[in-house]
Amino acid sequence: MGRTLAIGDIHGGLKALKQLLHDKVKITSEDTIIFLGDYVDGWSDSANVVSYLIELAQDFDCIFIRGNHDDLTHQYLKTGAMTDRWVIHGGQSSIDGYARLSSEEIEQHLRFFSEMQNYYIDDQNRLFVHAGFTNLHGPENEYYDTGFYWDRTLWEMAISLDPEIEKNSDFYPKRLQIFNEIYIGHTPVTRIGESLPVNKASIWNVDTGAAFKGSISAIEIDTKQVWQSDPVHTLYPNEDGRN
Repeated sequence: MGRTLAIGDIHGGLKALKQLLHDKVKITSEDTIIFLGDYVDGWSDSANVVSYLIELAQDFDCIFIRGNHDDLTHQYLKTGAMTDRWVIHGGQSSIDGYARLSSEEIEQHLRFFSEMQNYYIDDQNRLFVHAGFTNLHGPENEYYDTGFYWDRTLWEMAISLDPEIEKNSDFYPKRLQIFNEIYIGHTPVTRIGESLPVNKASIWNVDTGAAFKGSISAIEIDTKQVWQSDPVHTLYPNEDGRN
């Protein structure tokens, strides 16, 4: 039996991603790899990460979740839409990267972005989503897709929850009762002083700050074994990422 792996935010760190998957995790064709989003915007390999993932999916079982930065870059590629905030927070690396790609490559990437999933639920009732969801009856009842890749309230609720409250209690948040486990990215755990994936309530946050001074992380869903790349900024010593 192969492993089921969740991969945290990448943000253009292709060198670190390859190191993680091939040198650390040593992925095989029997593994299922669930990428939690934010493939672009940060380090200079943003567009190259997408090219690599498209190739990877030809030989491996991959599931690609949509992140907020992926959506922003997708909108830029489709319409030219950009904001100063996006450009400052990593978007410039995507703009620069796509300027070097051919029109045929960009069309291939547009298909990749459009085919991403907002969330994925496996056969053991585990949810994989970039950011979160807000509907108390679950993500399939959400009114707006943007929450899947922008919401932070799910994680904020989990880290502020009193650990003494039992999951079957009336006081336990309903969103955290729906799934056996939830795997997210989006909000770096470095914000709470951590460098490894963090478990709070039923949530595992796998964003370990690759866009800044952290690593890209992988977690095996069943055993909770964790692998990490070198800190991404050490592999791009002449760049600032999103710093």
